[in-house]
Amino acid sequence: MQLSKEVIQERFQVIAKDTLLETLNIEMIDFGDDFLVLKMPVTPKVHQPDGVLHGGATVALAETCGSFAAELFLDTKQFFVRGIEISANHIKSVRSGNVYAKATFIHRGRTTQLFEIRVTDDDDNLISLCKLTTVSLPRTK
Repeated sequence: MQLSKEVIQERFQVIAKDTLLETLNIEMIDFGDDFLVLKMPVTPKVHQPDGVLHGGATVALAETCGSFAAELFLDTKQFFVRGIEISANHIKSVRSGNVYAKATFIHRGRTTQLFEIRVTDDDDNLISLCKLTTVSLPRTK
């Protein structure tokens, strides 16, 4: 990994501006050669009507995490990333605190990437287990 944490965090803040990421208060926490961690606060803004974290908000966090991880390892001047399939198994409910999505590569291909994304709470309990497939597409000149 050639970019510093500060540069990656700045890039994340730029892409998050005026998007769902900003609405959900998703922030980048950590990254390494084969992983990325994002954090999202669990507040009423992301609750289902019965007061627990909405599965859709969890999936939005997971897809953001995997897609941004894929982008970190691409030449973004030549390619862009799109999620093409995501699945989620919700294991446990959470009402407050934070959730953390950690995306790790299962497959790192030139065209497609496959990620496992573990969503955990502040106590490292597994909340959801997601799998995301992304595709790297060439930018038109």
